[in-house]
Amino acid sequence: MKPVTIQSVVGILVALLVGGFIAFAGSHDSVTLAGVPVFALCAVIAFAVQWVVFIPSYLFQTEHFYDLTGGITYLSLVALVVIANPYLDWRGGLIALMVGIWAIRLSTFLFARVRADGFDRRFTRMKTLPMQFLMTWTLQGLWVFVTFSAGLAAMTSIAQAPLGIFALVGTSLWLVGFVIEVVADAQKRQFRRNPEAGGRFITTGLWAWSRHPNYFGEIILWVGIALVALPALSGWQLATLISPIFVFVLLNYVSGVRMLEASADKRWGSDPEYQAYKTRTSVLIPLPPRM
Repeated sequence: MKPVTIQSVVGILVALLVGGFIAFAGSHDSVTLAGVPVFALCAVIAFAVQWVVFIPSYLFQTEHFYDLTGGITYLSLVALVVIANPYLDWRGGLIALMVGIWAIRLSTFLFARVRADGFDRRFTRMKTLPMQFLMTWTLQGLWVFVTFSAGLAAMTSIAQAPLGIFALVGTSLWLVGFVIEVVADAQKRQFRRNPEAGGRFITTGLWAWSRHPNYFGEIILWVGIALVALPALSGWQLATLISPIFVFVLLNYVSGVRMLEASADKRWGSDPEYQAYKTRTSVLIPLPPRM
């Protein structure tokens, strides 16, 4: 086996092991459907949807439906829990609403962007390598399931708790994070549409305060969802609170920030204006530009 194939197989196995552990932990005190914990069923669906869509995506060598599939998976899990849990309370409904709004907005935005651009440079080579492409789809299944795990555990839990300060603070954080992500994406999209941009980097709006404000917003909104979920969790379910930590680590150190910073350095690393922008602008947390 080629090294890239071995790495892909290992990546798939690790994703399944991590997903399996979270499925085990979150299934404690979960409502059941035909004797199966609904939380565990969500894990199966999160991965299965990605593998089904991977097949035509590889055959037709297209990445156009990757992000859209992620959003559809979130919505599928929300719908499953709402239908399968007859005891869904206000907390579960609030989480379903927040996740649903976020998933629809982000997936349609990313789908429209890749359709307009015609490609996603992340997949240019990857989609020609079957195991690496499959690993990417598998990681998206892990991303959906683990990111949503705290919310899913609360939505499927047989335990209920009244909405209180955690719900108020969590909802406020979700709203702040959502607005930051939406505004940052809109500002960057508008910048790219300007013919005068000419392939340059954005330094205005929220992007003057952070080089990746959209990722900061996403991290904050998942922290908010975890806080809303917290009072309904106990015992093994508390392991699902890894959700916002997982989002932070993945966006900051695995994909997202790390990959985009490397790409930007490759494109503009010798540009004095870009180096000045990096010097004065925070990487992730929005802060006033350094003078």
